[in-house]
Amino acid sequence: MRTKAVATAALLVLGLTACGAEIAPREDATVSAHYPVTVRNCGDELTFARKPARVVTNDVNITELMLSLGLADRMAGYVMPDDKGRVDLVPWKDGYQQTAWLSKKVLTKEIALDARADLVFAGWHYGFDEGGGVTPQAFKALGIDSYVLSESCRSGKGAERGVMDPLDALYTDLANLGEIFDVKDRADRLIADSRARIAAVPQPGHRPSVFLYDSGQDKPYTAGKFAAADRIIAQAGGANIMGDVADSWVTAGWESVVQRDPEVIVINDYSTPDAEEKRRFLKSFPPLANVAAVRNDRIFVLDYADLVESPRNPAAIVALADYLRTVPPR
Repeated sequence: MRTKAVATAALLVLGLTACGAEIAPREDATVSAHYPVTVRNCGDELTFARKPARVVTNDVNITELMLSLGLADRMAGYVMPDDKGRVDLVPWKDGYQQTAWLSKKVLTKEIALDARADLVFAGWHYGFDEGGGVTPQAFKALGIDSYVLSESCRSGKGAERGVMDPLDALYTDLANLGEIFDVKDRADRLIADSRARIAAVPQPGHRPSVFLYDSGQDKPYTAGKFAAADRIIAQAGGANIMGDVADSWVTAGWESVVQRDPEVIVINDYSTPDAEEKRRFLKSFPPLANVAAVRNDRIFVLDYADLVESPRNPAAIVALADYLRTVPPR
């Protein structure tokens, strides 16, 4: 059963303006005076001669970037597991019914080919995987374009991800999608609304320290400074204890969590174990017994789609800010 904190966050999602939920009529012509158009994505320039018509997306956050701009009619379908989060509470929920759920497993080249995709929209560790040969280069060899989620861009230092501020990554992708699909007005409205909602969140004098717990018992998986969760925590008035790690999503050590003694733990809720199981683990794990967040039972839950780059980020910031304002100074 989900916690009250999740319910609060989910209700706040409903406060998103409907501008992102527009459903556009499908255009017969994919070539117009707008094209060709070139955008910059993860340091590369991508040129589109026409509006993509059969896009395959990977995971809930990337799918909702498309749906929030009313682009369900340009999609061949999406890939995501059974536990998508509370998609019934977002303004663009109808978009899920207007396209196909292609797979509940992982993105593959075969899925894209079977869907006759002309564009794959995914990210590193969000569908693209060099180990499985599912890369933009592999899709290019098949005649399929790719767009990489900006939160996941490689930094040029091996496998490390993150090249820009996480919210800038969201705005960059929305603006690029606006250009690629010739819906700039919609993208501009959604960006402006998101900025306004985030700017309205008051910044407190006391910024509670926060640990983002994604998963893992031997070692925790958490958010570095290039993950969307880092900026969500900061804009909500907190301080990510792993904000000095120059990567997006990373594996840390419990010793560093204990040493940094967070005042609040934010659980990333998805799949199994669920949020309540994660909460029970954190509260029963002996090394964390004297950590302030565990000792004072200050554990807040957000859905996966709230904490990765997605159009849900503003609502997540508002929900977390409301919670952090209840945390007294040490």
